[in-house]
This record gives sequence, C-alpha cells and structure tokens, in this order.
Amino acid sequence: MYSTRSATLVAMSATSTPLRLLAALVVTSLTVTGCQSLDDAGRVIGRADLVNDLASRLDEALTRTYTADYRLSAGQTATIAQAQEPARATYDWSAGRLTATEDATTRCETADGQTACTLDPPPANTAKPAVAVFAAARGEGLVTPPVVMNLLTAAALDPEATITSSNTTLAGRQATCVEIRRPADDLAACVTAEGTLGSFTGSLGGEPVTITLTGYRETADRTMFELPADSDVVDRRPVQALS
Repeated sequence: MYSTRSATLVAMSATSTPLRLLAALVVTSLTVTGCQSLDDAGRVIGRADLVNDLASRLDEALTRTYTADYRLSAGQTATIAQAQEPARATYDWSAGRLTATEDATTRCETADGQTACTLDPPPANTAKPAVAVFAAARGEGLVTPPVVMNLLTAAALDPEATITSSNTTLAGRQATCVEIRRPADDLAACVTAEGTLGSFTGSLGGEPVTITLTGYRETADRTMFELPADSDVVDRRPVQALS
C-alpha cells in the first residue's frame, strides 16, 4: 500500500513542521543503517512509509477548518477545533481550555464551577496556531497529534516492535489504524483521511489513556475560540498588543 518512493518524497519535503521532521527522522534513521539484513530493511522501510503517510495527514490537517469531538478515559469528553481566516485553534476539555488566535494565547482552568483565564501574547506562528495549542496541551498531559507521532516514531525505530495496519471508520470518517506491540508497552492509533486524530490507546507518563473520535464537522463555531462566559480574566499581554 505504501511505496519507498513516497516515503522518500515526504522526507525531502519535511522541512517546515515538527510532524514532517519526525517523519524525515524515521526515514533517515532507518534507511542509512548498514547492519540490517535485506529482510529487516524491507520491514523497516514499510514502517517508515506508514509513519510518513500518517505524519503527512496530520500536518495537512493544520490548514483545515473543523471541529472534532472526543471521548476520553473515564467517560470524559474533549473538543479540538480549528478555523482559518483568521487562523485560530482550541483544545477544550472538562478541566479547561487552551486557545490560540492572532490576538492572544489563552489558558483557562475550571475548578469548583469557576473558570479562570490568563491571556498571553499570541503564538509566534499565527498561521498555524494549533501548533502552540498542542504544545500547551501536551504540558497538561493531554493526547495530541504530535504526542501520537512521537510514540509512533519511537515504535518504528524499535526493532523489537511488531506493527500492523488496518482501515476502519470512526465518526463516519475513513481512517488508517496502526497497532504496535513491543516488550515495553503496546499502543494503537488511528488517523482519519482528513488528518484528524481518530483514536489512541496507550500510556502517557506511565498512566493508561484513551481518546476516541465521536464526532467530526467541517465547520468551527466562533464561540469555541472566545472566553468562557463569567470567567475571571487576567490579561498579561503587553500594552502594544492591545492597541
């Protein structure tokens, strides 16, 4: 299903985003090793093709407008939304919301029914605000596309890992899935044809986590990027950013 040529092409174009750089790292690391047998080389190149394909999908999703609803561990829910013109992105879950727009980077925390938000300057790359949102979400221990790609990359580099792929449908969207088994741990992940994270089952920080896509829309409600109603707000942006 995946060719060596396609993996090489993705690697050559992997110069502008973290997800593409991850894919390039897999190809470079796995094709220049001279101590592998031909059978091993064939198996490794197949892994690199698969990781490149998923990384390319996730990267392209950064330019889309969509809203994705998820079910998390213990029955909790979360929503990732992104829109263009102007570019903005948000990750909303039960304990808070992380949002990046051309005006501000906002972190909200909810506890005891009260929400407190802090506004900081907008991200350095305002063209792809989801990059900043996902980085902040990772600090909260949340599952994000870059986190999943890091885990898939590590698995592809592990000679003891067994990787299988399959196709499925999640929330009405076609998706490609990978299941990885290795002595250290197992994980499974799916990415939709549109480049949205479809599911993940594994561990983060030693804790088991799951996330499953339950809804997908090719629109994004503007209220998703606004401050929650009745929230306490602290604005730490420089005065010039407010003019």
